[in-house]
Amino acid sequence: MFARFFRQLNITRQCRSYGLPLWQCPQFLFVVMGVVIIISIFVSYVLGRRYIEDPVITITLILTMSGILLSIAFVITNSFERLAQASRMKSEFVSIVSHQLRAPLSNLQWALDFLMSGNTDSFLKTQASYFEILKENTSRMQALVNDLLKVSRLEDGTLRLDAKDFSFVELVESVKKEFEPACKASNIRCVVQGDPRVSRVRGDEAYVRQVLSNLMDNAVRYAKKEDSASASPLVRLITMRYRAIGRNVRFEVEDNGVGIPSHDQNSVFQKFFRSSNALRHETHGTGLGLYIAKSLLRRMGGTIGFRSTEGEGSVFWFTIPVQ
Repeated sequence: MFARFFRQLNITRQCRSYGLPLWQCPQFLFVVMGVVIIISIFVSYVLGRRYIEDPVITITLILTMSGILLSIAFVITNSFERLAQASRMKSEFVSIVSHQLRAPLSNLQWALDFLMSGNTDSFLKTQASYFEILKENTSRMQALVNDLLKVSRLEDGTLRLDAKDFSFVELVESVKKEFEPACKASNIRCVVQGDPRVSRVRGDEAYVRQVLSNLMDNAVRYAKKEDSASASPLVRLITMRYRAIGRNVRFEVEDNGVGIPSHDQNSVFQKFFRSSNALRHETHGTGLGLYIAKSLLRRMGGTIGFRSTEGEGSVFWFTIPVQ
């Protein structure tokens, strides 16, 4: 009983269970409101004694003000607690749904890979194309489920990072090679500009790869489309650039794509955000990539940012510690 009571007094632990920063936590806000109420009562008492001669009136005013402030504090903290509980339930729901969808999708992906690994000459061309469509859409659904699960783990603090030293140069070259087919299909030239001083960095290699892949994926998705009315040929270019800055490595992905409208730029790293020109340029996505990238980099001690001009392109950058 006493242990449970003392656990309730542990504000930091309570806030961690909600997955909220301290200043948004209901228990912390209740303490702040309590301090405000105590100060207000003391000030009211001092002013009452100075300007009101009748002590009964003074006490009545102080008690009335205390009751009003306590009621307001209760309503505010109770509302915040309900919101925090709803947020936690939402995260738990996303986690449960993601886990439940992951297994059947993996089985479906395995079955498709098995069927397509055989002699496809025995299939009709239309049947083979249907298998390709199934495989592509299964992969997209699987990626969405993985992203939702990752967001849930990032929010509740259960995502584990395996920080170690690894070759950043090799990772960049590997990601570039991974996106070569997509760049070739979209007629995009991709180049790497590296700093010879950069060799190894420290972080979770798998998640740093995901950050790189998310930035490259956006650069390819938001490449400009061919304009039949234009006389000059369209040159699409993506530049992957990295250099050493003090004890960090700064990596950039620069493109000359459609860019981000200025009124959307404050919301770029929010969950499920997609810019207002996404539909106009017929780009697909969930709006989770940049949110995940920022959250992962923050966990690894890095930073992320961008600059963009609509119609001219974007530069997304991040830093990560060398060790």
